[in-house]
Amino acid sequence: MTADRDPKLDSVLTAPPKEAWQGLFEQLWKIFSAPLIAEHAEQEISKRERRVSEIELLLSGSAWGLWQEFEDSVPRTAQSIIDFWNRTTEGKAVLILDALSLRESPWLLQEAKRRGYNIHDSGVRGSELPSDTTSFAKALGFGQRSAIENNGAGSAHRLPGARTESLNAAWEYCADWIASGSGIFLWHHWPDERIHQLAEPGDGFQKLCREAAQQLTSDLFWKMVEHMAMGRRLVITSDHGYAASGMFTDVTNKEQANWLKTNFGSSRFSYGPGPAHHWSPPISLSLKTANGVNHFALGRRKWRSTGGYPTMAHGGLSLLEVAVPFIEISKT
Repeated sequence: MTADRDPKLDSVLTAPPKEAWQGLFEQLWKIFSAPLIAEHAEQEISKRERRVSEIELLLSGSAWGLWQEFEDSVPRTAQSIIDFWNRTTEGKAVLILDALSLRESPWLLQEAKRRGYNIHDSGVRGSELPSDTTSFAKALGFGQRSAIENNGAGSAHRLPGARTESLNAAWEYCADWIASGSGIFLWHHWPDERIHQLAEPGDGFQKLCREAAQQLTSDLFWKMVEHMAMGRRLVITSDHGYAASGMFTDVTNKEQANWLKTNFGSSRFSYGPGPAHHWSPPISLSLKTANGVNHFALGRRKWRSTGGYPTMAHGGLSLLEVAVPFIEISKT
């Protein structure tokens, strides 16, 4: 056992699934919510990635069965938003930053404190499976992300009275969109759009680390937050996280690598149950979820694929794909 390993990890193999996942999420929050300094952010975030690889090895090796219990064991983001919406009787707002991961949580926590916000709740929530945009939208009753554009979500969803919008625009434009009203739901496409733009082999992950620090500490971003929090409790969270898959271990077993390439291509999951394989511990899992039976790449592994495996991706079974920050704030 390493010197900085949380003793709770040693009980994962014997604890009931809910307790095991609770311990894992607590460890993730301990690692990734710790303060960051912009000058050293890239190095520190990479260091945190390496720390979490020990937990990932456990989850893709001897404790892989815990993924079968994920949906029934973790507090999920969509349900946490619905609960927040229902219990908050006065002004309320939700800001979804698409694909925001635990890596970015320190900027939100530090800036909220510095700018005089009260932090009522902060911690880890689990995404839907697959960890993609549409699965999350369906869990909220929206069907898909585009359905909420221009307040078009109607009333057949789980956030009654919400004024909704989906935007990929500058923060100042978003601030102008926010009007009076007791319930605001804004789904912004950053950083997901940048993740896909920067996912080609190279230094995209490092660039995203720098950009996240700049964006989430900027006055323009926090002016938008201030508009959303004016007279309202505000939740900032995400539909799913992302894997820094460029840092994953290459699959060196040729048979396994070819099997993964054939069944997943450059993706982290595929729809449908997928074919069985004979390896133990497994390199993929077929899971029955609220979104049907789907097939997922397991753990921090990558393989050769046409055009090179993307350096950032989501949809598979690794912790930073399925764990996201959930932060509730207000300002007097």
